[in-house]
Amino acid sequence: MNDKNKKIGLFSLIMMIFSSIFGFANMPVAFLQMGYASIIWYIFAAIFFFLPVSMMLAEYGSTFKDEQGGIYAWLSNTIGEKLAFIGTFIWLSSWIVWLINISSKVFIPFSALLFGKDMTQTWAFGPFSATQVVGILAILWIIFVTFFASRGADVISKVSSIGGAFVTGMIFVFLIATFISLFATHGHFEQPITASAFVKSPNPAFANPVATLSFVVYAIFAYAGMESLGGMIDSIEEPEKTFPRGLLISSILIAVAYSFMILLWGVSVNWKDVLSSDSVNLGNITYIMMQHLGIYLGHSLGLSASVSNLIGNIFIRFVGLGMFLAYVGSFFILIYSPIKSFILGSKHLWPEKMTKLNKHGIPEFAMWMQALLVCILIFLISFGGGQAKSFYTILTDMSNVSTSFPYLFLVGAFPIFKKKGFKQPFIAYKNHTWTKIITYVCFLIILFGIIFTCVDPFIQGDWVTGFWTVIGPIFFGSLALGIYTRATKKNKNKN
Repeated sequence: MNDKNKKIGLFSLIMMIFSSIFGFANMPVAFLQMGYASIIWYIFAAIFFFLPVSMMLAEYGSTFKDEQGGIYAWLSNTIGEKLAFIGTFIWLSSWIVWLINISSKVFIPFSALLFGKDMTQTWAFGPFSATQVVGILAILWIIFVTFFASRGADVISKVSSIGGAFVTGMIFVFLIATFISLFATHGHFEQPITASAFVKSPNPAFANPVATLSFVVYAIFAYAGMESLGGMIDSIEEPEKTFPRGLLISSILIAVAYSFMILLWGVSVNWKDVLSSDSVNLGNITYIMMQHLGIYLGHSLGLSASVSNLIGNIFIRFVGLGMFLAYVGSFFILIYSPIKSFILGSKHLWPEKMTKLNKHGIPEFAMWMQALLVCILIFLISFGGGQAKSFYTILTDMSNVSTSFPYLFLVGAFPIFKKKGFKQPFIAYKNHTWTKIITYVCFLIILFGIIFTCVDPFIQGDWVTGFWTVIGPIFFGSLALGIYTRATKKNKNKN
């Protein structure tokens, strides 16, 4: 059989879904925020978000597989151009917030690799605080990446596959080190396992019910990226059977893997002893926990303090190198791929300059406009007066809300999509009543998760974090409406 005609089987599909969704760094974040209590939310998100929404996206993707523009094409055919443009612009904004988030975090693995620990909080220079210096470095990083990526420097993106191999290696290192420690200490868990530990967070910031419910957005974020799965339906062998089966098995596997590995972090890490310090934040948590695992492994084997610290240093440098390479590779792809897909799919709504491709096939002017916006937002957040801990909380909350928000459009539009009676090569939802019930449940879970995430900082009296968490979708939604209104007026005048 010709290679081109080869179809993706069940096992290959499960591996593809697992590798594109599962994120090692999500587990240390979950353990920091909620401890063992995060497990129930990860299972909840798999059952009530990942599985049903993936099926919806599979129906969208298979129906509009020949259309350019990704989710913009899905939405514009379903709910009309205006709402589609706003919804897709907010989806694009989630990648812009990702760029803001990772451009600031990229220096943590770099520091871990060079110094064996996160030194970014000591990088104060002259009149600038450490957070401001990281902000300035992030701005320079965005300019550097935009410059080279716009010149077709796709060779650099190949480092992401090396980074990916390191991150996969990290999972094995974590599992092997944890099981050796568990065996050496005769099954001892540093974080005690009690019934209350699975419902109550050890983190005081997640002690109230609103904060606990806001964690659903972190759990949803751990399953994000599903929209990319919808486009590969036509490459799957017997999609009507293989795809739902693959998704069901994958969602069980991912939920079990997340739950099991969050539980295993309790072997080496006691929340109060290791994670309660102000120097621990959402940016450096993975490196701190991996370094501590190395030290704990040495201690559990009866090695000296110096040898245990050396193992901790090797672990943190290994993680630093892997995460740094993965971030760099992802950056060079994501700085142009989402914006190119969106503006080419909605070409008639943009000024000619924005859609013009350079000789490398990249919308260079649009990328520099994106870079300018990202740099302004980094400057405003990093010079907003917050400390490192609140700085990374702002970036993570913004990222979670911006990533979750577009799913409101995709899920909310699904009953309309079904009603329009498009010719569908793949159908997962056959019963109209159940389609509506599942859609409403998914929609409300995403909506309330976003609302609780936005409201919680205000309840805690953290107005700065609250402002930045809320402003993302409002700012980008308003900007999209402005661009769309201006474009439609201009097109009317032309006609």
